[in-house]
Amino acid sequence: MCLGIPMQIVAINGYNARCQAKGVEREVSLFMLQDESVAVGDFVMIHVGYAINKMSEAEARSSWELFDELLASHHA
Repeated sequence: MCLGIPMQIVAINGYNARCQAKGVEREVSLFMLQDESVAVGDFVMIHVGYAINKMSEAEARSSWELFDELLASHHA
């Protein structure tokens, strides 16, 4: 099973970006999205250090709500 994590871009330097989600920041590669227009503030799906697709803020929030529910049920 592959897991992608939605994150928001906070800085871009060439094909590298600093992304954050839930207080965690990571350096990720934008190489796989080189044919798409991405900018600071955009949401992207991250998998093994690569942004694999651009997504809307609503899609990112929906994913995080689902992850939060799964984590809560696992700790119950």
